[in-house]
Amino acid sequence: MPSKKDFLKDTIQHFDIKEHNVIKLVDSMEKMAFSARDLNRAAQIYDRMLRDKDCAIILTLAGSLFSAGLKRVVYDLITNNMIDAVVSTGAIMVDQDFFEALGFKHYIGTPFVDDNVMRDLHIDRIYDTFIDEDELRICDETTEKIFNSLETRPYSSRELLWNFGKYLDENGGPKVEDSVIYAAYKHNVPIFVPAFSDCSAGFGIIVHQTKNPEKHLSFDSGKDFLELTQVKLNSKESGIFMIGGGVPKNFTQDIVVAADILMENAPMHKYAVQITVADVRDGALSSSTLKEASSWGKVETTFEQMVYSEATIAMPLIAGYAYHKGAWKNRTKREFQKLFTKKEVNV
Repeated sequence: MPSKKDFLKDTIQHFDIKEHNVIKLVDSMEKMAFSARDLNRAAQIYDRMLRDKDCAIILTLAGSLFSAGLKRVVYDLITNNMIDAVVSTGAIMVDQDFFEALGFKHYIGTPFVDDNVMRDLHIDRIYDTFIDEDELRICDETTEKIFNSLETRPYSSRELLWNFGKYLDENGGPKVEDSVIYAAYKHNVPIFVPAFSDCSAGFGIIVHQTKNPEKHLSFDSGKDFLELTQVKLNSKESGIFMIGGGVPKNFTQDIVVAADILMENAPMHKYAVQITVADVRDGALSSSTLKEASSWGKVETTFEQMVYSEATIAMPLIAGYAYHKGAWKNRTKREFQKLFTKKEVNV
């Protein structure tokens, strides 16, 4: 019988866009065809977002991205003022980023294993990546610990993730060096996870509420929606950089409609880029095109681009292109987190 150590040996290494100047590579794709030309146009649109002084940029994340080596890319987008808010799945932020900030790792694996053996060894498999289930349980327990420490009331996910960042600030040490949650905490970039129960935080909240049946905190998804809509209302223009689809994608597109329902004058998202492998023919949310979103009054069609590619290939190229173009150096920090801490924000 193999041991856990036989499988959990080599760690996933996060891609560093600063080390690879991909401008010439991406520029060369402009005169190609198919997905290469789409990727080039997407990179140019993202660079245009960064150069637009009126544009706030929202990054949406879905899929198993940080376990696959993309955590450092998002960390660099935050620390270099290349995004102003994040909307994500819970697994990416808690089971992957917060998990690593606690000192744990994701490991290089393979899909060609006996998953019954994996289960017996308490190893969870994410396609060709392994994670230690016993360490993940510690992550679950840490979220409960944070919930137990807070005032018992409804919270938006943004509020709770700010408290996760505060916890890392007070307890993390050097292992939080490239944590996205911690970077967002330090740079006042709000993170929203509209389906917050769908991750380690969900396990933490059910234990917290079971132990405290009469007085406990809860997740307020309506407050999430209102707060992200307020980000839109405090921006003259907006652009979205979407990795995958799902709830983060639709949640972010819907804030334009929400603003209209509130009878506020908020334009459609001026810019939109989506990286996806979903097939448009099944009518699913993740695969719906940005042109389709225009029919709902969510996205303008002048600067929009779908890129049909797997995220670990396309995201480093698009983000790396924009980073090395350098438009971020002249952007004004928006610090939207301050909207919700009743401090002045420059938008």
